[in-house]
Amino acid sequence: MTNNAVILRPVKETDSAVLPEIIRAVFEEYDAPKQGTVYSDPDTDELYRVFQKERSVLWVAEEDGKILGCCGIYPTPGLSENCAELVKFYLSAQARGKGIGSLLMQQSVKSAKTMGYTQLYIESLPHFATAVKMYEKQGFRRLNKPLGASGHTSCDIWMIKTLTL
Repeated sequence: MTNNAVILRPVKETDSAVLPEIIRAVFEEYDAPKQGTVYSDPDTDELYRVFQKERSVLWVAEEDGKILGCCGIYPTPGLSENCAELVKFYLSAQARGKGIGSLLMQQSVKSAKTMGYTQLYIESLPHFATAVKMYEKQGFRRLNKPLGASGHTSCDIWMIKTLTL
């Protein structure tokens, strides 16, 4: 999938060096908690390996060989077999406001449907209010408590979306 020169592709092993830098830079930019989040999760440094799991995918946005961000679908432990988590949705500062996030979201939702999921769950933080507003516009609704066992105990915004075929 492309948007001008932007290409969306599945994660490659070589991306595991760049994506953690982008993800952690977002947390630092927004002064978001580092403990109990993806920032300190050891899997963040092993994204290629993590997304080799069945019924998962991590989409990477790239332009002219430069990685701009990512977004994926993952069968988080504790979620029903019909529900996946929308995960690792982060863009570099220079990639925001250009529709790249929307492309990543659309591709991830499409992938979730293709994989047979009927619901998507997401966890976030108040620090990422702009992203939370986007999730709401995309049909995610807030929950009163977390689902599954992501291990990201600092997240206090939980949302779910029913996927229509």
